[in-house]
Amino acid sequence: MDTLIEHKDGMHIEWDVPIRLSDGITLRADIFRPIGEGRFPAILTYGPYAKGLPFEVGYKTAWTRMITAYPEIAEGTSNKYQSWELVDPEKWVPDGYACVRIDSRGAGCSEGFLDVWSALEAQDQYECIEWTAAQSWCSGKVGLNGISYYAMNQWQTAALQPPHLTAMCAWEGASDYYRELCRHGGILSDFLDGWYLRQVKSVQYGVGSRAHVNPNTGRSVAGDITLSDDVLASRRAETHLDAQNHELLDDFYKARIPDYSKIKTPLLSAGNWGGIGLHPRGNFEGYLQSASEQKWLEVHGDTHFSHFYSNYGLQLQKKFFGHFLKGEDTGWTQMPKVQLNIRHPGEKFVLRGENEWPLARTQWTPYYLQPDGHSLSTAKPHLSHALTYHTRSDGLSFSTGPLQQAMEITGPLAAKLRISSATVDADVFLAVRVFDPSGKEVSFIGSNDPRTPVALGWLRASHRKTDPSKSLPYRPWHTHDDKQALIPGQPVDLDVEIWPTSIVIPVGYSLVLNLRGKDYRYDDIGVVLPFDSQPMYGVGPFTHENPVDRPPEVFHTENTLHWQPDHAPHVLLPIIPI
Repeated sequence: MDTLIEHKDGMHIEWDVPIRLSDGITLRADIFRPIGEGRFPAILTYGPYAKGLPFEVGYKTAWTRMITAYPEIAEGTSNKYQSWELVDPEKWVPDGYACVRIDSRGAGCSEGFLDVWSALEAQDQYECIEWTAAQSWCSGKVGLNGISYYAMNQWQTAALQPPHLTAMCAWEGASDYYRELCRHGGILSDFLDGWYLRQVKSVQYGVGSRAHVNPNTGRSVAGDITLSDDVLASRRAETHLDAQNHELLDDFYKARIPDYSKIKTPLLSAGNWGGIGLHPRGNFEGYLQSASEQKWLEVHGDTHFSHFYSNYGLQLQKKFFGHFLKGEDTGWTQMPKVQLNIRHPGEKFVLRGENEWPLARTQWTPYYLQPDGHSLSTAKPHLSHALTYHTRSDGLSFSTGPLQQAMEITGPLAAKLRISSATVDADVFLAVRVFDPSGKEVSFIGSNDPRTPVALGWLRASHRKTDPSKSLPYRPWHTHDDKQALIPGQPVDLDVEIWPTSIVIPVGYSLVLNLRGKDYRYDDIGVVLPFDSQPMYGVGPFTHENPVDRPPEVFHTENTLHWQPDHAPHVLLPIIPI
């Protein structure tokens, strides 16, 4: 495959540039940079989604939603070089940046064995950073910037400390491969199965003539050779099956979880309140645990992709990278360490600067589940009681009733429960919900579903073991290294992590905690988005119904919630004074 070079749309473009790695494998990159002589800082991405696949071709539903909601994204650009979860070079090159897009090993136009988020991929990205920094057109400063996959592998690579990695912006990117991507509370997420088929296998190197064509080059986005299905299968890991076959947090996962203490790169971690099921936890944990002395946290709402490209997100990124990659006085040093878009019903967000996370002024308040009337209040019940629910039902709900005063909840949450099962295990699903005065649930545009609740938490009872040295009252840390089976009918104590959230609940609205044995559903009707066929019910693709992981004989049963005088089930809320 030869490199194509052209001057077009105000850019010097090189298509399919070879990058030869230390083990002999050749990756391919597309490079967009200013025309003429000069040395420019680089924005680099490395991932498996095929660098030459146009956004509006490969992800038509997302593209349509994005430019309909934010027409500004499609303005001032031809949109020909827009690719899924990557920066638009037409909006970066004019500012003096080079944009380097690299197909990861075994994907797109890069040869090799495809094994997503592997330690080898992190090493590859390290080498790509150093290769880029050594090019005659590069200033020697390299930044990583991208959404999701292109954010997740930033944590892994930054922990390897590439000498020329100067700054990183992890936009909606998980950082814990086990807890956030594969297994929520130990329960297998169904996401990997569909994602791997649709977004990775379809553009594996060697799909060749069966893949989409890059309209800018006329070349296949998945390589210049076409291989049989059998050969393709022999050249990739089956990621979804690996996650299914590894229930405990073993070496398979550990190799994909970064050592945060080695992340020293200046970083901007940008999360999404509505990213329940994949990313937001990683943005908070990556921010908190990284050893960087220069780090910032930003959190927003809306879809998974909109604000990365919107003027709001674009200006934020350029302010960050302008400071660290170009040495410009962008005002970044005056930015608050934590920037939160505080969420209100009706998709209203109010930007607020803070100094830390969780917020120092948080009033950590236990709200107790009341067995009589299924209410939720600060009064601690001292009684013995039990309520049983079938795991295929909507479970048990506990409500504050209409609030007499507005309440802001911003931060991580946790619940303490005492649960028994009629079998040897129990999967606990918690949903934090808000209802308006008419009794209608208030949902929010999530990163991957247009109707998400306020927050979600999960835990498999046999995975209840925690690490006291890492656990916090508002964020229990489960080790997931040991299974402790239940004795049917005998209750056990569970500390359930509920991922961070933000919501200002108005007067007259109600806060509800819903305990279930299956995934949350907004309703049973579902929403099908334009140009899509898969209905969504409130959790997007992050369901938990794999019968291998959740055999009906164990998990389709009855669970019981217990109250005892010395143990009252409750949820710990991060209440912020208004």
